[in-house]
Amino acid sequence: MTKDKKVKKRISGEDIKSALFIYKYMLPYKWYFFLGLVMLALGGTVFMIFPAVVGEMIKTAEGNGRFGFTVNQYGLIFIIIAFALGTISFIRINLFAIVAENGMGQIRKDLFKKLVSQETAFFESRRLGEITSRITADVEQIQNAFSVTLAEFLRQFITLAVGITALFYLSWKLSLVMLAVFPLVIVFAIIFGRYIKKMSKQRQDNLAETNVIVDEVFQGIEVVKAYVNELFETKVYNKSLDKLIAIGIRFSRLKGAFVSFIFVFLFGAIFFILWQGAKQIEGGLLNAADLNTFIFYTLLIGGAIGGLSAQYTALASALGATQKVKELLESDQELNIDDTDETKALDFKEEIAFKYVNFNYPARPDVNVLKDINLKVKKGEHIALVGSSGSGKSTIVKLLSNLYTIQSGSILIDGENVSDINLKSLRKAIGIVPQDVFLFGGTIKENILYGNPKASFEEVKKAAEQANALEFIENFPEDFDTLVGERGVQLSGGQKQRLAIARAILKNPKILVLDEATSSLDSESEKIVQDALEKLMKNRTTFVIAHRLSTVRNADKIFVLKAGKIIEEGTHKSLLEKDGFYSGLLKLQFE
Repeated sequence: MTKDKKVKKRISGEDIKSALFIYKYMLPYKWYFFLGLVMLALGGTVFMIFPAVVGEMIKTAEGNGRFGFTVNQYGLIFIIIAFALGTISFIRINLFAIVAENGMGQIRKDLFKKLVSQETAFFESRRLGEITSRITADVEQIQNAFSVTLAEFLRQFITLAVGITALFYLSWKLSLVMLAVFPLVIVFAIIFGRYIKKMSKQRQDNLAETNVIVDEVFQGIEVVKAYVNELFETKVYNKSLDKLIAIGIRFSRLKGAFVSFIFVFLFGAIFFILWQGAKQIEGGLLNAADLNTFIFYTLLIGGAIGGLSAQYTALASALGATQKVKELLESDQELNIDDTDETKALDFKEEIAFKYVNFNYPARPDVNVLKDINLKVKKGEHIALVGSSGSGKSTIVKLLSNLYTIQSGSILIDGENVSDINLKSLRKAIGIVPQDVFLFGGTIKENILYGNPKASFEEVKKAAEQANALEFIENFPEDFDTLVGERGVQLSGGQKQRLAIARAILKNPKILVLDEATSSLDSESEKIVQDALEKLMKNRTTFVIAHRLSTVRNADKIFVLKAGKIIEEGTHKSLLEKDGFYSGLLKLQFE
């Protein structure tokens, strides 16, 4: 029992810290926020004058007016109040919008910056829909809470404070009834708020899971259609959505029960007040106009109490999202992004060495992917990594870019451990042409420029020419401004490969990685791409990963991997003479 209480206190403290953390993003717009609060207080006060004016108008109509206004003049006062409220509300909404839009916009910017700077393992341990949900749905919920909900909460609080003061002025006896109701409602709101907050977090998590399914299915729509699994995926989505619907219904029932309680409780109190007020009129302690004013204020206060409870639960439900966003924003990252950072590429001069490297992926800690890897590559050498699928070839070049932390051993460039080298400097020195080329959904020019965003158009054109891509680019009506479509869907495999090569040429890396760069191409495309790759490889230290052993004949050295170990190394000729594993792979391919 004690342990549970401690957990609740800790969560409560985290809630407050999360709210204060988010408020830091509002500080640059504090004066807009302050003026918004002034407008909020002014609007709430003007609104609460309305019942008093109604009461005075009734007294004037009965011939008991105290201020010398006529009934028609009170009508004019109502029009003035209405216009004043409209103007104040317009200013208040716009002031809070400036604070919320700018503050939440900065949160989104910081979130994206933090996410894109996370290490590779972060993305492997989470699904895409979950990540996008944090930056979209969670921030949207926080924005609503800090712009609309909080403003309403404060407005209802002002209504409550001014209303109770007016009630005591009119009749302190009847006011005690409202004061008896108020603490009970607040206590009940806090109890309900805890349950609603918990269920809201659960609903947000399930919504994120549902979004993950949509993201994955639409990204892999070709695979879904190829296997005729539209119905299967629909059933998976429906099952997830049914779970979300069930939680949503339970959430609504809980809120509905709360609102019903508020209505029953408050209307019961109002009827009791009416009965007591009628008795006071009967005894000459109160007049009808003041009772009408009192009832009007009571209704407004009742609405304010109900509103306070609803806004409280809404704010409580937003705290779950606030905590998740705060956790992400405060999490560690592998790379600090700075606009002023002009880090230059690593000046690789002599040798790359892997010494007794052992590695397993964070998501699969029990599977040893690389075992005691030892290899050396001199500057300017072209080496090849060959072996069957899953032998660890691609993992070696990933570790060279320090995408993961190795379990033991060391990876050295010119004698310096890659973990000690500036990460930007290291990765700027390495260029990769992968098998599965990813193109962004912009133009051809924009995709080539990704290798060096500061390059001129002439440099882009030259890179395209060296990559044997210029001919097909200029055959398009829109030339370099041709849209490639999402993930480059408008282009063939060979065309995408040549754009990836042009991108790498523009980057001008000292170390080049060719990861199965021609394995998925037809013979004609392969010849064109291979020619472009040979131009790219000139005067660069190159790692070639290949299944087609015919493409690695001219490598300075070939490392043969099997089950995470280097079992053979040498030139193509020397390995054939050994008549070992490499020779067997070669014979198998030719057969």
